[in-house]
Amino acid sequence: MTPEPLTHTTPPQPNAPQPDLTRLVVPLLKGVQYREDDAAQWAALLQLQARVRDYVAVLALDLVVDEAEGYAFVRAQPVDESSADKLPRLVRRQPLSFQVSLLLALLRKKLAEFDASGGDTRLILTRSAVVELVRVFLPTGSNESKLIDQIDTQMGKVVELGFVRRLKTGTDGAAARPAQEPVYEVRRILKAFVDAQWLADFDERLAAYQRQLLAPETGATDGA
Repeated sequence: MTPEPLTHTTPPQPNAPQPDLTRLVVPLLKGVQYREDDAAQWAALLQLQARVRDYVAVLALDLVVDEAEGYAFVRAQPVDESSADKLPRLVRRQPLSFQVSLLLALLRKKLAEFDASGGDTRLILTRSAVVELVRVFLPTGSNESKLIDQIDTQMGKVVELGFVRRLKTGTDGAAARPAQEPVYEVRRILKAFVDAQWLADFDERLAAYQRQLLAPETGATDGA
């Protein structure tokens, strides 16, 4: 009878260092964390997910982790605004301008269409493509250079919010386009803030947006 070959199994190390909880929580308090940005940090977050969740709960925050899409963030727990003893918000709510809200809505719809096509996992858009998304909602004959300036300003705000990131020119593999035209990647975390139920009412919302765009004055909205 032939003896079975010897195998060597490394025993678990009981004293192996554990990820530092503080190093996981602090970045989350500053903004969204992405798997693609730091694979080691992401693995540590998944390992200590329950502890992180308990930790931020003390601060009246909920941890949201989407393992499939590869992002995590914290958001304020629902509160009774009429309560006299409500806690102050650690995560500040940011009112968004009407134009930025419209842009987020259009990018979210574009992301849904992109996902339905079953193509690549990254939605890459040039500034020209973003301009075309918005143009349909503007009066005919709108000033082109002014529109581009407005789109640049609004996309800057969306980048700041973390829903889009600006890519280095040429990283999207696109061929001919105006030199140095900005290129953006729509980040998938936008799906967490503009959900499927919101999209179900999208046409009605866009009709309201278009009426507001054509009005002489535009107000502010609480967000997309």
